[in-house]
Amino acid sequence: MPKPKNLPTPPTLIKTIGPSFILLGLALGSGELILWPYLAAQYGLGLLWGAVVGILFQFVLNTETMRYTLYKGESVFAGFRRLHKWIPAWFIISTFVPYALPGFSSAAANIIAKLIPGISEAGVAIGLLLLTGTMLTVGKSLYKTMEYLQKTIIFIGLPLIVILTFWLASTADWIDVSRGLVGLGDGWFLFPKAIAITAFLSAFAYAGAGGNLNLAQSYYIKEKGFGMGKFMDKISSLFGQTKKEYKFYGETFADTKLNRRRWQAWWQLVNREHAIVFFGLGLITIILLSLLSYTTVFGTGNEVAEGISFIFTQAQVINQQTIPFFGTAFLIMAAMMLFGTQVGVLESSARIISENVALLTMKKGQKLNLSKWFYTSLWGQIILGIIIYSLGVKEPRFLITLSAILNAAAMMFSFILVSILNKKQLRSWYKPGKLRQAIMALAVLFFLFFLTLTIMG
Repeated sequence: MPKPKNLPTPPTLIKTIGPSFILLGLALGSGELILWPYLAAQYGLGLLWGAVVGILFQFVLNTETMRYTLYKGESVFAGFRRLHKWIPAWFIISTFVPYALPGFSSAAANIIAKLIPGISEAGVAIGLLLLTGTMLTVGKSLYKTMEYLQKTIIFIGLPLIVILTFWLASTADWIDVSRGLVGLGDGWFLFPKAIAITAFLSAFAYAGAGGNLNLAQSYYIKEKGFGMGKFMDKISSLFGQTKKEYKFYGETFADTKLNRRRWQAWWQLVNREHAIVFFGLGLITIILLSLLSYTTVFGTGNEVAEGISFIFTQAQVINQQTIPFFGTAFLIMAAMMLFGTQVGVLESSARIISENVALLTMKKGQKLNLSKWFYTSLWGQIILGIIIYSLGVKEPRFLITLSAILNAAAMMFSFILVSILNKKQLRSWYKPGKLRQAIMALAVLFFLFFLTLTIMG
């Protein structure tokens, strides 16, 4: 029997920065740019407390997902397969259905068609889906492609958001932000009377990556070489793949004083990195974009119509109150964020689908070329998205809201399964504490309550 490996020595915090940018990028084009700003334009800032709670729940889920991969090296999906052979079937269905909906490319195409009059919106939407597939197919490393893309979009977009918000928002607006963070709206607490529960639930689910995509953080820290993930295989591009077989299952380390010290260091590092990038930048982005929407649309007499028309209203007001260049820049930034989210969603969901198909069908001891499975899943989703769009199902906010509600249900089960996994598969010293267990249980109850209201309503 081979001697157990030791945990690798943790790097510095600066060197750990990266995986959470990918997950943050998945959120930018959904909750941050569309769903929370829509609520702010419609109801004011009193619902911001929901963004705080939602992103906190996802922070805990994501770090508990990382806990398992740090400990075992493998993805949580391999861990779920250890629990029961049919669990992968759930993740195939609950990932493929919500993320085949082309909401993000549809929204990006809608904006680009406004920026370039006369261009075919349908052609742009389909073109963006095909571009996504091409980028992920020809790049040398999936992980590096995703990290570079999302960092670039965030570093370009966030400064523009900061400039516009501080330029346009008044002191009274900032006071409304502070009130909204504790649930105080304009004459109401927590919820306005006319609130559409589906709108709140969809924004709450996308106060972060949303749905099964939170579990993809397991892949990104594995491919970054965190913890026992250092000893595992990575997925390369279709043309850059040199290793034909993929190792699905990992191994843990010996329970020694040395490894316990290294574990504590790793655990602190991934929590800090995720707190800074995912929770910190994510919440700041939600607040700033919601405030910008509130300042430019809410209470100004501009109608908040269906779809993403409020984004164009924001651009018009920005042009009127600043410099016309900034309104155009805002729309370009929005299109970039939506495209980045589309790329991230398809990449992450294809990872999840392909690995779970393999885990469901492979025989014991069998090794597979996961790259081929990945690209089959990726292009299958792209083709289905093109078909759905071509059939006329293309209203952006409807597609994103529908996807979010489906993902809220999927995420509720993710909290349950990750809790069970860490309880059963980790040695006692490495298991989550009572506070984290309580937060995970509270998240399940929260989603169950609002999903029930949505179904009954």
